[in-house]
This record gives sequence, structure tokens and C-alpha cells, in this order.
Amino acid sequence: MKIPAMVLAAGRGERMRPLTDHHPKPLLTVQGRPLIEWVLRALAGGACSRVVINTAWLGDQLPRRLGQRFSLGLDGSASHAALDLYYSNEGQDFGRALETAGGISRALPILLPDEGDEFFWLAAGDVFAPDFAFDGADVERFVASKMLAHLWLVPNPAHHPRGDFGISAQGLALNVGPDDPRPRWTYSTVGLYRRALFCQPWCAVKPGNPMGESLALAPLLRKAMDQGLVAASVYEGLWVDVGTPERLAAANQATMAR
Repeated sequence: MKIPAMVLAAGRGERMRPLTDHHPKPLLTVQGRPLIEWVLRALAGGACSRVVINTAWLGDQLPRRLGQRFSLGLDGSASHAALDLYYSNEGQDFGRALETAGGISRALPILLPDEGDEFFWLAAGDVFAPDFAFDGADVERFVASKMLAHLWLVPNPAHHPRGDFGISAQGLALNVGPDDPRPRWTYSTVGLYRRALFCQPWCAVKPGNPMGESLALAPLLRKAMDQGLVAASVYEGLWVDVGTPERLAAANQATMAR
């Protein structure tokens, strides 16, 4: 089963300056390709039908570089390994990025244009996880569940040692507070989501975010976790959050499984 995906690419990349002064962070090169191309390649080879990319900082460079279609094939022909690309231009529309949940809400009319469309992948254009599998079996399990989201968590990297969320023995994501002794993992930015999380009562922003309100994702997830409506898995493959020049260097030196 294939569903659409949203790839987050609107951030300024302040900690990556001066490298991001003239190029958006997702277009920085990792192992010979733009960083965002790694997630597009994984999506094209997986259970994804098409992709919406949100843009803000130097956002015009992304459609110029990536175009309207991404293919693993040399001829760009329609196949299981080709994706149509769409853009949600937050910078053009509002002059700034809208944070993660605000950007998702803004993109929903493009991402899920039909009333019956409910499910989508989420990934970040500045995270290097080339071996992550966007698996159709995961989509089918998620669709059959009552969950509002399914998150992939990773072991805590050195720059984020305290992590974000816990996991129960039943595979539920836990809103674990800073004083809770239970272990926490870091959110990888990869997840499966249901449209309902970005509607009332979970999200106060009007569908499509017509006013361009900025809204973080974590508070929505934590509310849903408290109701047992977010599942989680641990991903232990190669994963680098490319947030600084040092981590960009680490991604360029990383050894991939394939």
C-alpha cells in the first residue's frame, strides 16, 4: 500500500551557517548527493506515491534543483521508483517557516487532496538515514490501527542525550517527563501520520492553516500519547541529524549498509 509523504525542508539551518547562507540545508551535499535526495530515494523505493516538500529559506532553490518529478531510473519514466513532487511554499506565502505542525497543516490540502485521504509519511530533508525502509507492511498495520501516529525513534545521539519519548512494552510512545526514570529515545523525524491529528481536538489551527500560524509538532504528539494513540518503533540503522558542520562531516564519513 502506497501513501503520500511530506518532506520537511523549510528550516533556516542557523547552526550550519555559513554553509546555509546561500543554499538551503537540504541541498548540502552528502556522499555525492544533495541531502534531501537520500530521503527521496528511500521514498521512491518504498511505499510512497508522491511527495510534498515544504519550503521557506531560499525555498525557490528546491524546485529549481529537484523539479516536479524524482526518479531512480535514468529516463524518468513512470515506475514504482518515480515520484511526483509538489511544493508548499511557506516562505513565499508568509515570509517564514511555520514550524513542523504548522507546515504540515498548511500542506494538507496538497498532501491529502481528497476527503477520503487519511494517511501520510513524514520525514525530514536534513536527516541522513539512507537505509530506512518506507515499508508497505508498516503502512498497512498503521491503517488498520486506531493510532494517530507511529514514530520511529533512534538511540540518543551525543548532541541529544536525554531523548524525547519513551516506549511501553506494548509498543506505545510515552510522554516521559524529565524526572521520569524510564529510558527515552530520540525522535528520528520519520513517522506515519493520520490527518485527524492535525484537526480538532488535537490541533487548534484551522485546516490548511490559512493564517500561517506557527505550531510545533511535539505538543500534539504528547497529547495523543497521553491518550494511548501514538505507537513507536526503534530504528537502529545509520541515522545522522545533519544540524551542524561537524554532523555534516560525520554523514559524509558514514558507512552505509548498501
